[in-house]
Amino acid sequence: MDRSQIKGFIAKRVAKELKDGDVVNLGIGLPTLVPNYLPKDIDITLQSENGFIGIGPTPDKDKENKYIVNAGGAPVTINEGGAFFDSSTSFSIIRGGHVDITILGALQVDEKGNLANWMIPGKLVPGMGGAMDLVVGARKVIVAMEHTAKGKAKILKECKLPLTAKGQVDLIVTEMGVMEVTSDGLVLTEINKEFTIEDIKNATEAELIISDNLKAMEEQLSFI
Repeated sequence: MDRSQIKGFIAKRVAKELKDGDVVNLGIGLPTLVPNYLPKDIDITLQSENGFIGIGPTPDKDKENKYIVNAGGAPVTINEGGAFFDSSTSFSIIRGGHVDITILGALQVDEKGNLANWMIPGKLVPGMGGAMDLVVGARKVIVAMEHTAKGKAKILKECKLPLTAKGQVDLIVTEMGVMEVTSDGLVLTEINKEFTIEDIKNATEAELIISDNLKAMEEQLSFI
């Protein structure tokens, strides 16, 4: 599985978590691939923190509008019925609990559901953006990311980088498996058949509880 396959595999599995009628905010990078894997008959409303709701498909190169971009600056379209508004209205939607699910990447996440995804000390960063508000305001928080970074674990006993939020992550989806954050710790509920449980444990610093009903990730993707 190369990197392009890994990202698509993760995005496809995350898409399974979305249901008809959901209002969803997508973080930059990998999460923006999720709409590519939604069933045709599902109606999802995508909200962009920079000020609009009703994000449509990625435009063709010759049809890009430089004034319609998502929070990461990538060109997007807006569906019929969508709306543009100012930042205060956008964050009223987020902080008011009107976002059902937020999907974002992470630098680190730990077994208590703590999230670090905005900075590495000593490196220049543009700022936290809306991540702090999104993970607290959304009803469900899904971290979609590669399991490791340059061979180093990203799923830890305790985050070492500055936190974005404490105890807000509900689900972690990587190319290796799916983990639910529970009061008892991280529960591995699905596994990619290309890996063994031992592979996942070796790539994860946090303790993993293996579900009694452990499923193959691939079997959960048959609906797409």
